[in-house]
Amino acid sequence: MDADKLRELIEDDDLGLLIVKSKQANSLTEDERLAESFYEVVDFYREHNREPENDMANVQECRLAMRLSSLRSNPEKIKALVDLDEFGLLVPVGAPESIGDILEDDDLGLLGDREEDSILTLRNVTQDIEQPDYIAQRKPCRDFSRFEPLFKRCHADLQEDKRILRPFVNEQQIQAGEFFILSGVMVYVAEVGEKEKKKQKVNARLRCIFENGTEGDLLLRSLARNLYKDGRRITEHEDRLMDDLNNISDEDAQTGYIYVLKSLSTNPDIASIQDIYKIGFSTVPVEERTKNAEDDPTFLMAPVHIVESFECFNLNPQKLELLLHKFFGKVCLEVDVFDKVGKRHTPREWFIAPLSVIEEALELIISGEIIDYEYDDDSKVICKR
Repeated sequence: MDADKLRELIEDDDLGLLIVKSKQANSLTEDERLAESFYEVVDFYREHNREPENDMANVQECRLAMRLSSLRSNPEKIKALVDLDEFGLLVPVGAPESIGDILEDDDLGLLGDREEDSILTLRNVTQDIEQPDYIAQRKPCRDFSRFEPLFKRCHADLQEDKRILRPFVNEQQIQAGEFFILSGVMVYVAEVGEKEKKKQKVNARLRCIFENGTEGDLLLRSLARNLYKDGRRITEHEDRLMDDLNNISDEDAQTGYIYVLKSLSTNPDIASIQDIYKIGFSTVPVEERTKNAEDDPTFLMAPVHIVESFECFNLNPQKLELLLHKFFGKVCLEVDVFDKVGKRHTPREWFIAPLSVIEEALELIISGEIIDYEYDDDSKVICKR
């Protein structure tokens, strides 16, 4: 059967004969069935880091792609599912969300600098329509000499595998000092302006420096939307993860806690594993963060014992946590847990390594020597690179 015929059969499946129905109670409400069907699409994205496609070689994926397309075209269903849309799947990639977004994406220059050329210029009409206060513009970067060495260093780090390219997955990755690839051009986020929250969404004006010597003051969400469409994230240089650990004084503000936990789970698949620990970060005291561990998939839906807790100063604790996770990446626990409503989760902060090794790694991080070492999971020791 050719692909066109198969597609025709799928599209004409009014009776749902091709849908593989999961076993579930007959008492599900219409809203619950809608949420269950959307969770299948979300789980696909979580597993493959992409939307399902109309691939005729995979009937199941094709069905999910058509379901997502159908949901996007139904405002009522979008409204019902918006709180479950953790990856922004219900908004098509690249779709403008406001007049400001349309103005921000003026790639063809239709909103040109000259008033007489702009499509916003009204002729023979009373101009009482409120226009945006400001439109982002791309212009030559006058102090590009400040940033050029950063681009050269980033390229060198990429060649030496000190940095790598990763998919862009969420707006939280856009921070000052980070590099991205946008439509084949390297971009450096030099500044992040004051953040504002509108309609439950956070936005901010950025100063973005482009490798070609230009700069733009894009909105955070506009940059994110374009990175989703045609962009990549460049990971942080390992050496710089340690920059803020030095020169701690009594005047420095605490930024959070790095903690080490031991699971008290009675699940045989977890309890049977020796030397399993969670390494994480919290902005609140660890006792408060873990008080409802038995209800949180992050903690394997079980109580935990606090083994170690370290206060963090003069650093970005998330980067410190990232460094630890990269160091112990080969021994990351692979396990699925289910919350109270049966939703599957895959925690990524549990590692199988002796406590003494974890403590040694923390000491190497504090001293700044961690970048010269690696963990050998066969001999269970930390050794020189």
